[in-house]
Amino acid sequence: MSVTDAEAGGDGVKLAVSTLGMPGEGLERAAGIAVAHGCQGLELRLHPDTGVHAGLTGQERRAVRERVERAGLEIAALAGYVGICEPGPDAPVADALLADLRLAADLGAPGVRVFPRGDDPAVGARRLRSVAGTAAALGVRVLVETHDRMPTGAAVAGLLAEAGCPEVTGALWDLLHPWRHGESPAATLAALGPSLAYVQVKDAVSAEDTTPVPMGTGSVPLEEAGDLLRAAGYAGWVSLEWERTWYPDVAPVEEILPGAVAWVRRFTA
Repeated sequence: MSVTDAEAGGDGVKLAVSTLGMPGEGLERAAGIAVAHGCQGLELRLHPDTGVHAGLTGQERRAVRERVERAGLEIAALAGYVGICEPGPDAPVADALLADLRLAADLGAPGVRVFPRGDDPAVGARRLRSVAGTAAALGVRVLVETHDRMPTGAAVAGLLAEAGCPEVTGALWDLLHPWRHGESPAATLAALGPSLAYVQVKDAVSAEDTTPVPMGTGSVPLEEAGDLLRAAGYAGWVSLEWERTWYPDVAPVEEILPGAVAWVRRFTA
């Protein structure tokens, strides 16, 4: 299995850091942290608290994009919170996702992260197809994360296969969740195959205790995953998702980024 540059959206592995790890920090500060630690991009969490969300005016959108570009960074992805398989009517979900996709296009982001939030692939597939035309016109992909009700590569791959629109969809492999639900990294990568478009890296105490810890000091099989990605020829974004927003007592992201940089270098050399 090989992931091409075109599929992964880049000319090689590039490191981003998620603003989830910088609660209370403005975009200027987040960009400064990213640049200081050798990152090529920012993963922007969509939330009023971060100042980046679908409610921004045109002028505000231009200001966000210019701020990131001025720092010499790219926007790796927008981390949205739409639940693509969430039970209920389709229209509110599709409308929210379309709003995020338009924001991504305005900001120059190549993709928008969504969560499953449900376990019926037919529901998510229907909604993904409903936004596919707009996504294609905007040049933006929907990235379904291995998370919550579909935490494994097998589950996300099934959803994407049923949707049948690979040109505008992709899988986001969060290295923590498939493993903690009993799927090995090799099985996850094999299931995702060419749909793999983005990787989030992190470490945690254990499968039962997901408290974030510095890279290489926890239980997530980071070495195995890195070896597999290198062997597969993965070429795309890797984002450090340091969950300080949810775990405010953990160390600042500046202390964790060197480990992420070292991990990327080790498996792309």
